[in-house]
Amino acid sequence: MRSHPPKCLLALCAPLLFTACATIGPPLPPSLDLLKPPSDLRATRKGNRVTLTWTAPKVTTDRQTPRSIGPTRICRGLEPTLTQCGTPAGEAPAEPSNATAQSSKQPALRSFVDTLPATLESDDPARFATYAAEALNAAGRSAGLSNQVRVPLAHTLPPPRDFTARLTAQGVVLTWTGTAPPLDSSQSQHYVYRVYRRVDGAREQLLAGQIPAGADHSYTLTDSSFEWEKTYMYHAETVTVITQDNKPELQVEGDDTPEVQVFTHDVFPPTVPSGLQAVSSGPGQKTFIDLVWAPVSDVDLDGYNVYRHEDGMPAVKVNEQPLKTPAYRDSSVASGKTYFYSVSAVDVRGNESAHSEETSEAVP
Repeated sequence: MRSHPPKCLLALCAPLLFTACATIGPPLPPSLDLLKPPSDLRATRKGNRVTLTWTAPKVTTDRQTPRSIGPTRICRGLEPTLTQCGTPAGEAPAEPSNATAQSSKQPALRSFVDTLPATLESDDPARFATYAAEALNAAGRSAGLSNQVRVPLAHTLPPPRDFTARLTAQGVVLTWTGTAPPLDSSQSQHYVYRVYRRVDGAREQLLAGQIPAGADHSYTLTDSSFEWEKTYMYHAETVTVITQDNKPELQVEGDDTPEVQVFTHDVFPPTVPSGLQAVSSGPGQKTFIDLVWAPVSDVDLDGYNVYRHEDGMPAVKVNEQPLKTPAYRDSSVASGKTYFYSVSAVDVRGNESAHSEETSEAVP
């Protein structure tokens, strides 16, 4: 009788058969470990500082995980396009070792601040510096330059001096001392002063206003667009504006002044009402006196108060709540008497104006 191998033995031998038949491919060449150059280099300039930002490369040019990461060389030149780094403007240090463990969904952002030498700044609006980044491995080798960005080299004016802020009924009045622009500035380059404000504790800044820079040294700007009962931080800066034919306008921000703090506490009363007139009811009617006056246009107006007195007596307010319209009928009057009236305006925070000029009316 012919014997057959056990089924379990066949099962163990099957993987060995398949393994023996597999084809081994040629070995892969070793990775050069060259980091893929950044492609999102960006640059912003403020004063003589250029801030460069980019996403740190996470793969090599052959799509491998880098074995070693070195510093990033910052390249700067005056030619429109850089073909090589030349003399670097500086180096951003290598990433921390734990940065490579970050998720690919949260790429690491790198940055470098380059301080422009004074000899590079120019009054020529067409003069630019070109920047690129060169990601190096630990051996100091790279796969080439990143994308390139250009930064205008126009001069910026010094920040305003003696920047102050004071609160008035019309708004926050900001004053400063400026520097006259260069006399040889071209028509395609001019300067403005800008004032920004932010709510204390917040980061968002809003433009409070701007004034062209000229030969004057003293400047004043009133900000009326704030909200009352808040604390604001204000600062000013100069901006160089460059306009060239068929090209977008360029703006280079100068350095900021120190911030000044203002608490917009409203202690300012509304405008005093005017044009008060009084007319009594005619004969045969129930006695009353009608009052009318010109409306007050203050945006925070809450209403009006009416005051009345007789000759030689103190004035007394006759309404319980502020009147919402500039008119009032006084029905608590008696025939044969003369009454004297004045009105005031009240805002939403309870500030009350002075009384208007008096008017009088006799009841028949």
